[in-house]
Amino acid sequence: MTENRTKLTSSELASIWSSYMNDSMSKCVLSYFLKHVEDDEIRSIVQFAYDISSTHIKKLTSIFQLEELPLPTGFTKEHDLNGNAPKLFTDMFMLHYINHMAKVGLLAYSSFMAMSARKDIRAYFMEGLQETSDLYDNSSDVLLSKGLFVRAPYIAYPTRTDFVDSKKYLNGYSVVGKQRPLNTVEISHLFMNIQTNMIGNKLALSFAQTSPNEQVQKWMLRGADISKKHVEIFMKALMNNNIQPPASSDVSITDSTTPPFSDKLALFHMGLLSGAGTGNYATAAAASQRNDLMVNYERLSLEIARFAKDGADLMISNGCLEQPPGTIDKHKLAKTKDPE
Repeated sequence: MTENRTKLTSSELASIWSSYMNDSMSKCVLSYFLKHVEDDEIRSIVQFAYDISSTHIKKLTSIFQLEELPLPTGFTKEHDLNGNAPKLFTDMFMLHYINHMAKVGLLAYSSFMAMSARKDIRAYFMEGLQETSDLYDNSSDVLLSKGLFVRAPYIAYPTRTDFVDSKKYLNGYSVVGKQRPLNTVEISHLFMNIQTNMIGNKLALSFAQTSPNEQVQKWMLRGADISKKHVEIFMKALMNNNIQPPASSDVSITDSTTPPFSDKLALFHMGLLSGAGTGNYATAAAASQRNDLMVNYERLSLEIARFAKDGADLMISNGCLEQPPGTIDKHKLAKTKDPE
């Protein structure tokens, strides 16, 4: 890198700031997992994920220091992790969680890379994308070896290619006659959103179960109910097409009520998953060709958005919503500047 390096763009600032927040959170969660995981194969995956997050924090810290930027507060073991909390998650949940968060990371890193222009920043996110790909691949292998990998539904192979010959193909609502069967693109998105909501449901329940704050408990239980309702809607869409929705055998939490994480971390984590869920629904709505599915994704996205907004309000009222880098308020600056 030359001494006259180009300054970071707003997109690059947003990307490294978001990455630091996410990795500092992940490091706390994975540190807790490492203390309680019992299965050796799953431990190796948790350790791999922890090492990735730890390395990312070091590299991102160097970038912030090089650019003379204030380092985000993020999340730390000292303030956001209770090392003495008993086991809250089963080993199987830990494995499914890491596999799911790797998927979230793949989308995030590809987006960050696409928004970056400077060579060193692109290189950082390309490396992160590869590491996250390896994490997803390795965790998938362990899930498969233990018979825990939840596969998407199977369908009969098509015997020929075909073209849509009527606008009725787009109709999902039908008063008279039958709805057209789901296609594989629609099935895949329904399946994926069932799986992500199941993880979100368990995580929200675990945070509600352990939080000492009544407002946080209520918000988390609301999130768990939303996830459960969305799972039921997506499952019904599959069942109405005689497709049995696959489900995990054991993705559960223990009965511990001791909080392993701060409310700040729990609220941030659910906000992160809500944002990822909204993105998944938008992608699913755009890819689905039956209008009933499009409408469902749009209205359910609004429900998630309201939930996320209330979560942000809760974080603000508790003084724990960290502000991303922003522009200077020129009007405020003009009113508060020192007189000459």
